[in-house]
Amino acid sequence: MSWDATQYLRFEDERLRPALDLIGRIAHAAPAQVVDLGCGAGNALPVLAARFPGATVSGVDGSAAMLAKAKGFATQQADIAAWSPAAPVDVLFSNAALHWLGGHAALFPRLLSQLAPGGVLAVQMPSMHAAPLRAEQDRIARSGPWAATLARITSAPPILAAGDYYDLLRPRVAALDLWMTDYIHVLRGEDPVVQWAMGTSLRPFLDVLDGALREGFLDAYRAAMRAAYPPQADGTVLLPFRRLFLLARMA
Repeated sequence: MSWDATQYLRFEDERLRPALDLIGRIAHAAPAQVVDLGCGAGNALPVLAARFPGATVSGVDGSAAMLAKAKGFATQQADIAAWSPAAPVDVLFSNAALHWLGGHAALFPRLLSQLAPGGVLAVQMPSMHAAPLRAEQDRIARSGPWAATLARITSAPPILAAGDYYDLLRPRVAALDLWMTDYIHVLRGEDPVVQWAMGTSLRPFLDVLDGALREGFLDAYRAAMRAAYPPQADGTVLLPFRRLFLLARMA
């Protein structure tokens, strides 16, 4: 899947809010190594550096286009599904990245194994698979003249239920905190929900469409999003967005 850093950063403030909330709740007295796994354009790297001024902060991401925007920090281009650190890290942070990967029953224990004693895994993932923003993408992909082209294309898979993450991680850690937050993103401009999705979940579909098929698919999605998220009286569009947070600390 390709990434368009400029499109993603159109909503930089809204996308950073969950990272700020998560970083503020990471409890580690003096981490030496902090890694942002799936750092994207590096939005959270300065915040992590400010939160842990004594730490070496670095980022890992699979997209060269996104990493080109992450200035001033050490970064590594790598497949985050297979990445392993050279040495155990104290804080392994991931904001809106791990939901792109399947196999969480194996992935999350592997991430815990990469932590130093007392280390913290801090994760935020969208929990939006059933919301119109995501559900309409799949429905429209299967129901138009582009259906054959998109037959094998999907966006991020559903994440597990909170209870599943609890059962998976609690026996392996000293402390575990889970919570959900429903953000109400206040969006403006023409078809802002579509613009939001074009920076993230819509990318896999757009990558394989062009010409009339691409425009037809986008027109259908625009109509669905206008119906699902109608504007307020002043033209503002409110996008409810649910996110799952996870903080796990090793003994």
